[in-house]
Amino acid sequence: MTFKKAEWPRPLRSHEWYGGTSRDHIYHRSWMKNQGLPADLFDGRPVIGICNTWSELTPCNAHLRDLAQRVKNGIYEAGGLPVEFPVFSTGESSLRPSAMMYRNLAAMDVEEALRANPLDGVVLMVGCDKTTPALLMGASSVDIPAIVVTGGPMLNGWFRGERVGSGTALWQMSEAIKAGEMSREDFLEAEQAMSRSPGSCNTMGTASTMASMAEALGMALSGNAAIPAVDSRRRVMAQLTGRRIVEMVKDDLKPSDILTRQAFENAIRTNGAIGGSTNAVIHLLAIAGRIGIDLTLDDWDKLGREIPTIVDLMPSGRFLMEEFFYAGGLPVVLKSLLDGGKLHGDALTVSGKTMAEEVSNVRNWNEEVIRPVENALTPNGGIAVLKGNLAPNGAVLKPSAASPHLMQHRGRAVVFEDIDDYKAKINDEKLDIDETCIMVMKNCGPKGYPGMAEVGNMGLPPKVLRKGIKDMIRISDARMSGTAYGTVILHTSPEAAVGGPLAIVRNGDMIEVDVANRRLHLDVSDAEIAARLAEWKPLAGQPQSGYARLFLDHVQGADTGADFDFLKGSRGKAVPKDSH
Repeated sequence: MTFKKAEWPRPLRSHEWYGGTSRDHIYHRSWMKNQGLPADLFDGRPVIGICNTWSELTPCNAHLRDLAQRVKNGIYEAGGLPVEFPVFSTGESSLRPSAMMYRNLAAMDVEEALRANPLDGVVLMVGCDKTTPALLMGASSVDIPAIVVTGGPMLNGWFRGERVGSGTALWQMSEAIKAGEMSREDFLEAEQAMSRSPGSCNTMGTASTMASMAEALGMALSGNAAIPAVDSRRRVMAQLTGRRIVEMVKDDLKPSDILTRQAFENAIRTNGAIGGSTNAVIHLLAIAGRIGIDLTLDDWDKLGREIPTIVDLMPSGRFLMEEFFYAGGLPVVLKSLLDGGKLHGDALTVSGKTMAEEVSNVRNWNEEVIRPVENALTPNGGIAVLKGNLAPNGAVLKPSAASPHLMQHRGRAVVFEDIDDYKAKINDEKLDIDETCIMVMKNCGPKGYPGMAEVGNMGLPPKVLRKGIKDMIRISDARMSGTAYGTVILHTSPEAAVGGPLAIVRNGDMIEVDVANRRLHLDVSDAEIAARLAEWKPLAGQPQSGYARLFLDHVQGADTGADFDFLKGSRGKAVPKDSH
């Protein structure tokens, strides 16, 4: 792809605020000067926003203040004026009912901050799971020059000589407790080893996946995704990003120039190669909707189906993000896909270079961590999209994290009406369940939870775990953490809370799962399904106030990205009227 740079110098958007001698121009400039800014900083140089999701309530992003300063240094070096501002920070580990419920709120915050303020470009400072898509969604809706810099993953956790992967080890150890294989004291000791440095999850969870997606989309500098949070090279990346955004403004290089159909196809294939999170499906669909690209669930299945998973990272594999970085990081994966004819090498990136130019000289320094294609972790990675009378609009499964023997299975449904019902019953020794059954949980989708929480990877009942069974098929309209694993079918759509077929599944119904043929079938007649749906009634007692009300009224299904219906499409960077 060729990109024609804009002529420079030229009038900038910030000129409408700062670029004259009228009363209104003086009003805007003079207030800014109470921060001790010299007059010549308003001489027409680009004004660059630093959109920061720093928050001590978002542990993954709690170190972003230092990185923001590095970004400022780079912006000053390149001749820009940096202005840092906060936006709503969606912290996965703290927010209830779910960080996903607030992704769209953060995206709205970003969009309106960019639209209403005198900014010519923006650096998006992200880390924790939902902050990356939220900021990309907001920036895409305004379409001023934008670039991503992530906070980076934590260092490896270690416990008694074994790697401890964020989230992944938590799920494993909690199951081991129920199976009687681990003591509570050991679990508490292991807790101290799980998060031993600043940064986001050190597995290929959603945070690392979305950092990789930003890079694969071309919205971050090459190599950004994998640098550990505490590595000095993360600070260098932040400073280089600050320099680069100034040049992007001068060139007028915008998200709409980068986030093309080719870019999204590259990202989908990259997600398969890295064994990325199922959450990436929802987030990329939402970002594509904001920038005006027609992307569907079927694209995920078609484009990712034959992509081998070559990154051997938890939860699908053995290693963690630290080793991934040392092996060469995402550029090595992109080079492998490019060499195999699986990427659009001419896709443009924020560097101004094509993807092929960016990765032309990279090397793989550890073929255990980033495997050659002929020794892939799984030959068909990607995201499997299942459809049938149980999921007319689709459901998703991550093959690289699933059990091969369960990829074709017929089992008896054991139904939980919601997460509270699951918690009340799962540890009951009288629960009528064994390893051949299929666990079904309802009312955990976008409207049902509300917010579509990461509860889809339901823990197995203790009496099954004690047999040494580690996996069962689980089906829900929920999400699961990118750090989780298992044969877990998610995002079943339409969701139960809006009367999707999942809502009428009953204990004892037989369900057929055939991943190879992409089939998810409830073995009940069409007439019986219709009769049950006719009797179905929506949930009562959902939140009625504030943002929760807005969310329930306007959130769309997981199959289209769970964005708000009124936020689809880019609305441009028009300058608001001055009210002074």
